[in-house]
Amino acid sequence: MKRLYAAPRAAFAVGLLALGVAIGASAQEASPYAIDIPSWFSETFLDLREDIADAAKDGKRLLVYFGQDGCPYCRQLMVTNFSQRQIVDKTRRHFVAIALNIWGDREVTWLDGRTMTEKALARTLGVQFTPTLLFFDEKGNVAARLNGYYPPHQFDAVLDYVSGKREKSETLAAYMARRTPPASSAALADEPFFLRAPYVLTRNAGGKPLAVIFETPQCADCDELHASTLRRADVQRELARFDVARFGLGARTELTGPDGAKVRADAWARDLGVAYTPTVVFFAADGREVFRLDAYLRAFHFASALDYVASGAYRTEPSFQRYLQARAERLREGGRAVDVWE
Repeated sequence: MKRLYAAPRAAFAVGLLALGVAIGASAQEASPYAIDIPSWFSETFLDLREDIADAAKDGKRLLVYFGQDGCPYCRQLMVTNFSQRQIVDKTRRHFVAIALNIWGDREVTWLDGRTMTEKALARTLGVQFTPTLLFFDEKGNVAARLNGYYPPHQFDAVLDYVSGKREKSETLAAYMARRTPPASSAALADEPFFLRAPYVLTRNAGGKPLAVIFETPQCADCDELHASTLRRADVQRELARFDVARFGLGARTELTGPDGAKVRADAWARDLGVAYTPTVVFFAADGREVFRLDAYLRAFHFASALDYVASGAYRTEPSFQRYLQARAERLREGGRAVDVWE
């Protein structure tokens, strides 16, 4: 395994760094605090314009991975997904992969020619979860973006979607709904705390925030959400601070959205850009979307996300990763054993 190095966990830069690119005789050197990535990831000058062009010359597309040291989902991507020969062969055949760290200080040249650190680019792109993967087409457009960990069967389907240039003919959500292998449950699981029809999701000042869960039948991660995560006492305590609505991703259920507009659930999901199930979209008491979970998350991360929104911490701490680290430290100081992969 090759080593990707992260900078110390300093705060994100407030604005873009207007630094010039210093191109030497070799690709940029990494900085301290290692996390493992596969040896077949490319080491480049981190000029994404050149990386996209070079990949295109070889008939490939650029894959940019954002990770961080100590991230269990990054490790899951590397150890589980990138240990499967089909996924590795497909990725190497169709993509040039480079790795960036959300706390890193190496200079990256963005598509418009601006240079900034890895951490500034992560902030600019709104990276809230690790891993986050961006797949670029030959013109520098983002063909697909994965916010968080996708299990192997779904990740493999995303590789097919991007390598086949299917973004030109259908959305990732539509492709995934058609291609993702079915799971065991053919029906959506129910929970006693889900709101019931009629679905009027408008918010009132001083009221509870809203959590909207989008699911699909035959979804293994949805099944695990209900069978494990939502059974946890700490998760249920946090959920009690919310109104919780659940809709099928393709459901034609009529509802009134947080903004007061009448819409069907399937059209609303498309407007929100929901491409993965389960996805949880959080709305504040004023009806604004303030956060979302659109990745595979275990119980500690799920409960932390609920607290991040319900406590209002998102208003003062824009980085969920920083909030997560601080919360884990507080719980440990209080004598609780914290396993971020529980």
